[in-house]
Amino acid sequence: MPLASSTRYRFPARLLHWTMAVLVIGMVPLGIAVNYLPWDAFQTWLFNLHKSLGILLLALIAIRIAYRLTHRPPPLPSALPAYQRVLAEGVHMALYGIILAMPIIGWVGTNAYGEPMDVFWSVTLPKLVDKNEALSEALWTLHNGLGLALGGLVTIHAGAALAHRFVRQDQVLARMWPVFGEPRATSGAKPGA
Repeated sequence: MPLASSTRYRFPARLLHWTMAVLVIGMVPLGIAVNYLPWDAFQTWLFNLHKSLGILLLALIAIRIAYRLTHRPPPLPSALPAYQRVLAEGVHMALYGIILAMPIIGWVGTNAYGEPMDVFWSVTLPKLVDKNEALSEALWTLHNGLGLALGGLVTIHAGAALAHRFVRQDQVLARMWPVFGEPRATSGAKPGA
């Protein structure tokens, strides 16, 4: 039985969520490659792609935050314990904060390194700071640390969603299931879950 539409996120929220999920997951190998490949034309191309996708994520997270502020999400299942509600909200806020901060830090760090912030090889964004190698180094360290934190939070977020689907067998994952399909409703949470 399909999940009632009043308990699902609306289409724009689901589209933003899954588009951003694909981009964030794709940024991980790009970020690693940018840091560890030898400096050559391919690495430069990957770095420009990484910067461009980061700016795209910045725009998408701004849209997503605006949407979230103007469209209340569907309620969590009533059987969900209070501590899980608090943890879910905390992880969501941390994800939003890091996804918002990382592209800005990358943009300032790129400028502080002395490079322009080119987006998809066609637009150069305004320079936010002058060249400052010490600032650039500090920002790249912060950017990399936030990348690790983001990876951990994404793992927690996805793991919790899968636990709700396969262990608790409730409707938490179904609320945000992608636009290309709807999971079948389960008979409800397991007794004592």
